[in-house]
Amino acid sequence: MSTEKLVKELNQLLSDFHIYYQNTRGFHWNIKGHKFFELHVKFEELYTESLTNIDEIAERILTIGGQPLHTFEDYQNTSKLKVHKNVSQDSECVEAIYAQLGQLVEQENVVKELAVEAGDNETEDMMIGLANGQQKTMWMFRSWLGK
Repeated sequence: MSTEKLVKELNQLLSDFHIYYQNTRGFHWNIKGHKFFELHVKFEELYTESLTNIDEIAERILTIGGQPLHTFEDYQNTSKLKVHKNVSQDSECVEAIYAQLGQLVEQENVVKELAVEAGDNETEDMMIGLANGQQKTMWMFRSWLGK
């Protein structure tokens, strides 16, 4: 298998992460209410972590011979994630992040399977690590939401 399909799906993930990053950053800035202090800090942790993930995904694309998408227009046109604007209510922010993390994990699993087909153990390992961390965060947010 060529890496073309793998690069395409990694670029999908890269775009999704950029929208996730910006949404989470917006939640961080706009959160209001009694849970402000705990969520403000948590959202900062999440968007900071996503910047590291964005860089690693882009570098992986380059490592396997692809070209990472790198414009906001590309991200908006490619991402499957919903853009959230002016959201400040705590449970609405947490629900949105929870849903987005689920979408990221789905895409990571698509990439992981393509990496397996291509014999690309490094990309496979990267996707397993990303999904594992996000699933843990999803569990925590599910608990926070009382689900």
